Amino acid sequence: MSEHFELLDVYKALFSVAAGLILGFEREMKDKSAGLKTITVICLGSTLFSILSYKLSGVGDPTRIASYIVSGIGFLGAGVIFKEGFNVYGLTTAGVIWIAAAVGMSIGFGEIYMAFTFLLAAMIVINTAKYFTSSLMPQHHSKILKLKISSENFSGKSGIVSEIANIAREANEIGLEKEGESLTLTLEIFISAKELGRLEDYLVKNRDLQYFSF
Repeated sequence: MSEHFELLDVYKALFSVAAGLILGFEREMKDKSAGLKTITVICLGSTLFSILSYKLSGVGDPTRIASYIVSGIGFLGAGVIFKEGFNVYGLTTAGVIWIAAAVGMSIGFGEIYMAFTFLLAAMIVINTAKYFTSSLMPQHHSKILKLKISSENFSGKSGIVSEIANIAREANEIGLEKEGESLTLTLEIFISAKELGRLEDYLVKNRDLQYFSF
């Protein structure tokens, strides 16, 4: 192995660390489970595997080792995705892990310009998507609302649902559970940010509700 190629590998490592820091910083600032250190190490590790795959392949397939990164990184991505009730969290962080591995592999195979082109594209999407969503997409958001009322007040359930439907654009009953002397009503509502304040005010002041959560 010549000195030229050893120096090139050092450059690749430095580029990989820089790319990982750029991607990881955004996640770290939002206090996500996979932050700056995790994303940087993933990017650096992908670069190393790609370099080894290229150098150790000889006359064989240079992507032989690196191809396992694609499947292996899926397990890391799945580890940051979790479900709470009807909501799923961590999908964007899993996507950042995925692109970090892809950028690291590109750097490892010497495609520096391609790596940073896609890194720039990813950062633009991550940081501007919310502005496109707020300006171009409908302002009504889907939320799951859980209400707990006393069994004695079951007759007032339809009135509560009607009041919520008058505030929100739409309210659909999707579940009803009985536990002891209490009933838990689950609604799927479509509501704007402006109407959400009115709904919260109604729920807080409604004495028939023992508990509510979004």
